[in-house]
Parts: sequence; structure tokens; C-alpha cells
Amino acid sequence: MVETIDEMIAEKDELQKKANQLKAQRDKLHDLSKNLASERDSLNATIRKIRNEINLHRTSRDELNERVKHAKEQRNKLNEQYREISQQIKDLERKRSSSTGTNLNALRKQLQSLETEQMTQPMSAQKEKKLIETISDLHLKIKEQEDKLNKDPKLKKALEEKKNLKKKAEKQHDTVESLASRAQQEHESMINLIGKLDNLSKKVNEVQETIVNTKIQADDVHRDFINHVDRIHELERTLTSTREQQIKKKKQAAKTTAHREANEIFERFKRGEKLSTEDLMTLQKAGLI
Repeated sequence: MVETIDEMIAEKDELQKKANQLKAQRDKLHDLSKNLASERDSLNATIRKIRNEINLHRTSRDELNERVKHAKEQRNKLNEQYREISQQIKDLERKRSSSTGTNLNALRKQLQSLETEQMTQPMSAQKEKKLIETISDLHLKIKEQEDKLNKDPKLKKALEEKKNLKKKAEKQHDTVESLASRAQQEHESMINLIGKLDNLSKKVNEVQETIVNTKIQADDVHRDFINHVDRIHELERTLTSTREQQIKKKKQAAKTTAHREANEIFERFKRGEKLSTEDLMTLQKAGLI
């Protein structure tokens, strides 16, 4: 069925309206894709920054762990030296006690046992009084023996060395604890950042997926827009061709009518009828006179 010019114009107008809508929709999708790409790039920049921070925390943690390892080795050496000097002191005390006939370690153990009994065992007031006197006597005996032992140059030197080693070992232990705590803090900071990194990476993947889907949708809309534009151009060509044909037909019809009128006038002329000026001009235009 052949469309009329009015029908083609109406179809063209409707197609143009739809094409404008498609163009606006496509441009909106392109803007959305551009904004999403900007968001993705911003997230990726943040991810790169966090990765650098993670590497810094990891490096710091590993360096601190190495220092912890070294500090532990130093602490263990000091503890070993402390145990050795403690054993030397025990040996010196035992030798000294043997020469005096008094076992200082036995006195200390006895004192500890009696003090424990006083604190944990129920007893009468008389018994407790006697126990306190015994404990007091043991304190005096131990003090006397320790004073005698402290006068021994070797023992005095060993005790001083033990005291110094204890301080060094405790200080080294504090260093180990401090370094280990800092290493743990670096590790926890790194783990927290890794968690943030994972969340951001998921977000980037989601945004990238949305970008791809948006571009696909924009391409579909663009193809639909191009199809409408092609149809509009096709209609414009058809309209131009149809109008030209109509003009040609009108000219041809006018020419045919003029030729027929000229022939009729010419027949009247041949019959000797009187012609008007307009009739003569018609014959002249038709080339009959």
C-alpha cells in the first residue's frame, strides 16, 4: 500500500520525536558511564594508596619481627648467664655453708614451709605464738648466714653480677615486649587495610560491571537511534522524489491541457472564426502560428 505524502510526513515526525528521545537516552547513558568511570578511577587511586600503606606496614612489621628475634636471642643469652651465675652462687653458698656447718638453703626452705603453714593452717594462739618465734629465729639465722656469705669476695662479686644480669634481662625482656607489641600493631593495621582493600576491590568490580552494562545499553539505544535516523532519511528521499513526480505530472498535465486548447483554437482558426488576442497568444505559445 502506497503511503501518501501526509502519511509519510506524519511518520517522519513521529520517527524524529522517537529519535530525539533515543538520542537523549543515549547521551544520558554516556554521561552515567563517564561518571562511573570517574568513580572507578577514584577508587583505583585509593586502592593504590592503600596498597602502598599495606606494603609499608608489612615492611615495618617484618623489620620489627627481625628485631624481636634478635632481642629474644639477647634475652635468652642473658637468662642463661643469669641461671649460670645463680648456680655459681648456690655452689658458693653450699661450700660456705659446709664450712660453717649450716645449710642456708635448708633454712630458707624451712622458713618458707613454716610461713606457708602460718598462713594456711588453723592453730591455737599459743601454737601460733610459738610458730612466729620459730620463724623469727629462722630469719635471724638466715640473715646472719647471708651477712657472713656477703663478706666472701667471690660471692659478693657473683651476687653483684647476678643483680646486673637480672636488670639487663628484665630490660631486654621489656624491649622484646615493646618490639613485639609494635610489630603486632603494624600487623593489625595491615590486616585492617587489607579488609578495606578487599571491600574497595569488590566495589570497583561492581562499578566496572555497571559500566560495561551501561555501555552495552547505550550501544543498543544508539543502534535504535541510527535505525530511526536512517528511516527518516529514507522518508525524506521518498518525499522529495514523490513531490518531484507530482510537480512533473502537474506540468505534464498543464502542458497537455494547453496543447489541447491550442489545437481547438487552431481548428477554429482554420474554420475562419475570429480569434481573440488571448487565443492568438495561446497558438503562438504552442508554436502553431
